[in-house]
Amino acid sequence: MHTVPRLSIPSKGRLADETLAFLNACGLSVYKPNPRQYEATIPALPGLSVLFQRPTDIVLSVRNGSVDFGITGLDVLSEHRGPNGQVITLHEALGFGACALTVIVPEAWEDVTSMAGLHCKREQLGRPLRVATKYPNTAAPFFDRHGLPETVFITAEGTLEIAPAIGYADLITDLVSSGQTLRDNRLRPLSDGLILRSQAALIANRAALRARPEVLAVARQLLEFIVAHLRASEAVSVFVNIRGDSPESIAARMFTRPLIGGLQGPTLSPVVTRSGEKWYAAHLIVRREQLAQAIAQLREVGGSDIVVTPVTYIFEEEPEEYRHMLAQLEAE
Repeated sequence: MHTVPRLSIPSKGRLADETLAFLNACGLSVYKPNPRQYEATIPALPGLSVLFQRPTDIVLSVRNGSVDFGITGLDVLSEHRGPNGQVITLHEALGFGACALTVIVPEAWEDVTSMAGLHCKREQLGRPLRVATKYPNTAAPFFDRHGLPETVFITAEGTLEIAPAIGYADLITDLVSSGQTLRDNRLRPLSDGLILRSQAALIANRAALRARPEVLAVARQLLEFIVAHLRASEAVSVFVNIRGDSPESIAARMFTRPLIGGLQGPTLSPVVTRSGEKWYAAHLIVRREQLAQAIAQLREVGGSDIVVTPVTYIFEEEPEEYRHMLAQLEAE
């Protein structure tokens, strides 16, 4: 058994680039002295080794315990996590690698716009439908729920879009992002054919978390920085000067505006002025999508010289995701 906790991340492609960029933004930059090596480190987490694998192999490695942690897509996790419950999800929404596993049919099937239409197509063909897919384990239950349990799934690698055109499948299930490739190949998704929304996720081996304190400690560190970064990415830090007789009077005005009142209240400190006027500096955290409204409310209470800066981390007492992980470990 390996002694140093291991994190496996994608080795190449867009997901690999996005994973490295994400970890860097979290303050967990990966140091790889030789680009040909398949092992690296994260200087901020000296007790962790980083490996590079294909997304599918990441799930399999976490599942069999040769790797403790992995970052991969929910699509490959759904397909390969297996029935033994050894893979648990620590965070299922890292915010990158978004795509959707979808049921896709030829444009020539003009009368098939939904899953219900596949029943008629099956009757027309006089045989079960043949579906080319890289995700048979994930697709089969979806077709079962739509009353098509006898569907034949043809596992295929590489390009699936050509399968209906050359006749080795009637339709496909595949990952869709922009949809341009489908249009180029005269294919289209069904209106209710969404099987799974996928994005990058952080996963771990249940047995390693239970048996090895050093793995549990790394899990907490990873979640602390990842969750703090994701929370901060949705917010901005706002500094503003407000004229008033006292911090209490300014706070009272701010409390009447929900976006600038804060959870426990705004942070206020006196400003030393040449004129002797009473000004106070306020600092608050605002969600990015509410910034315009917050600025308007600050002006309503007499705010000026408003400065907005990015936020790197927002740490809570303990990440909710960490508590959820502990609950998963206690469950049989």
